[in-house]
Amino acid sequence: MSNWPQQMERHIKKSKALKVFTYHGANKAKKMTSRELGEYDVVVTSYGTLVSELFHGTKVAGKVPATDGLFSMNWRRIVLDEGHQIRNPSTKAAIAASSVLAESRWVLTGTPIVNSIKDFYSMLKFMGISGGLQQLEIFNAVFTRPLSYGDRNAELLLQTTMRAMCLRRKKDMKFVDLKLPELSEYVHRIKFRNDEKEKYDALEEQAKGMTQQFQLEAQSRKKNTITYSHILEILLRLRQVCSHWKLCESRVAGLMEAIEKDDIVVLNKENRLALQMLLQLSIDNHEECSICLEELHSPVITACKHVFGLQCIERTIELQQKCPLCRANLPDTKFLVEPAREVAQDEEINTDEQSSKTEALMEILKATHRDPLSKVVIFSQWTSFLNIIQKQLEQAGYKFARIDGSMKPEQRDRGMQALDQDPECRILLASLAVCSVGLNLVAADTVILADSWWAPAIEDQAVDRVHRLGQKRKCTVWRLVMEGSIEERVLEIQKEKRKLVGKAFREKTKGEKGKETRMGDIMKLLA
Repeated sequence: MSNWPQQMERHIKKSKALKVFTYHGANKAKKMTSRELGEYDVVVTSYGTLVSELFHGTKVAGKVPATDGLFSMNWRRIVLDEGHQIRNPSTKAAIAASSVLAESRWVLTGTPIVNSIKDFYSMLKFMGISGGLQQLEIFNAVFTRPLSYGDRNAELLLQTTMRAMCLRRKKDMKFVDLKLPELSEYVHRIKFRNDEKEKYDALEEQAKGMTQQFQLEAQSRKKNTITYSHILEILLRLRQVCSHWKLCESRVAGLMEAIEKDDIVVLNKENRLALQMLLQLSIDNHEECSICLEELHSPVITACKHVFGLQCIERTIELQQKCPLCRANLPDTKFLVEPAREVAQDEEINTDEQSSKTEALMEILKATHRDPLSKVVIFSQWTSFLNIIQKQLEQAGYKFARIDGSMKPEQRDRGMQALDQDPECRILLASLAVCSVGLNLVAADTVILADSWWAPAIEDQAVDRVHRLGQKRKCTVWRLVMEGSIEERVLEIQKEKRKLVGKAFREKTKGEKGKETRMGDIMKLLA
């Protein structure tokens, strides 16, 4: 959130300075009245704050207008930054945002349609469109179903609606002319050492065998000895061994075995840990909520070992007290387990020894440091890999900052300020999940993507944190890829998926077909 006040201070003349207030954390310890809020030109807040003020920790939304707080005022304009966060209209964030009273409503997003055309419905509803399209049943009848059949008239109607409601701008549009410096992207292919190759080959053979057995068991309709979670786990290990074999020493297989014998597990400390690790596999692999078929939102796992978005499964429990997949009894939300809190340090991993990938990364850093003005952002999906890189930066004597999900907002702000203002701090270690959106990192000119996955949108957004308005230097992106590994095949899948981005409103296959597509990607990775 600090980015918006910083940008307003940077781009608005002091003589025209706006009075800006960040309504979050300690600043909202006491709710402000509409008169107090009205003293400011701009109020910056979070989706979480909107939710807490409307729902007050319950499942039922409060009355609007309220007596105080954000819902007590009729705003001149409400602007949603990263507006795709409300793409699921049933989430509390979407309901809260749509409940704010305002004369004008804007949505800013680089990805208005992430999974399906229903993402667009949620934004139309927020903007207050009428004529029937604010009702999901009519929206589905006019757009969703006809588009799934390839109806040309529905496609033309959708394009007309988009043109009327949306102002689209891309960096490569000639008339936009952001005067951005050149962006060069390189894939740096790295060879395994012999000892690393042996470890990788052993894991890959195990993964292929498990995948084949999973498919055979699915065809025979016998009870699976290999589950989809086993496949996700071995794929995760394959990806991690490409970065550093030490990441794979702590396998979750043993913990998973402890909970597999029971259909519903007792939620003791050990079983909670096992369920959290199982849930993390689904999060790391960008799985969907099995109820709404959208990307997991506020992910949780049930005592019967199924993963859902929190709002979806809460509503299901309230209506039928059963798991929608296995029909196990779920009397209340006490049978749900949330993800483990992200931890910055992992003491169990010995981070002293370099891998081929960390050696290549350090060589790139050495080269960039020849330019005294160059700064680097290193992105990784795993904080455990950031820990390994951090240890090696310390040993090499580099000054750096770090941002990850274990940090409080003030700590993240200090990390960004160090990169922006400290000439000695020339490296930022960044968690991809936390830093791919909403940050301005133009102080850097080089991006290193230390690992990748088959959905390219998050990586592209991470690069855009650096190559964006305000950037004055030529930018370079390095994608580190191990030769002959799953990472090379990830690039091929990314290329296919990028081709789909240009085809407006391509629908995502539903139900079981979605899993077949997922397994199709998995088979390509192991080909």
